[in-house]
Amino acid sequence: MQFDQIILVVALFCVAGILFWGVITMARGGAYNVKNSNRIMRYRIIFQAIALILILGLMWHRSRNG
Repeated sequence: MQFDQIILVVALFCVAGILFWGVITMARGGAYNVKNSNRIMRYRIIFQAIALILILGLMWHRSRNG
């Protein structure tokens, strides 16, 4: 596996992990959900943006060197 592929896999697993954390939190409900659901959603959006920027940057890098 190349370095750029490892970066992509890590970024995608981070996004998936945060997504599952939010889904499980919302499914369980309770005070923790009320207190943290918006924060978890913001984390997911931020990590998705980072993953998208990484994907686009790596695609640009490959097209320039490939």
